[in-house]
Amino acid sequence: MGRLRRSRTHHGIRDIYRKYRTRNYARDLDQIHDDIKPENVDKYKNQALDPDKPGLGQNYCVDRHFINPDALKEHVRGKTHKKRVKLLKEEPYTQAEADAAAGLGKADNGKRGGRSLASGDVDMEDQ
Repeated sequence: MGRLRRSRTHHGIRDIYRKYRTRNYARDLDQIHDDIKPENVDKYKNQALDPDKPGLGQNYCVDRHFINPDALKEHVRGKTHKKRVKLLKEEPYTQAEADAAAGLGKADNGKRGGRSLASGDVDMEDQ
């Protein structure tokens, strides 16, 4: 009888990676893009005091709440904030664009009415 392999190998590494990846999940760009529209900006600038959020919900960047204004300033100077701002300058894709890319949109068959025949297109012999 041959030797059996060890019962514990590297299988748990993937699960640990997934745990930390989902715990630190940041909001998607399309969600943030909706928040920075002019009609929604006032709601986030003038938030009520909320004891469940860090800093009572007063120090808010588009993505996170911070415990004090100094932490917010530090975040604004950081690499992650600058990357997100750069990505937010692009317009998000719409559902119509996604459907068209997948080939689900309306077919472009040209102008309506078909092709009109010109005088020189068809020559028929008289018999």
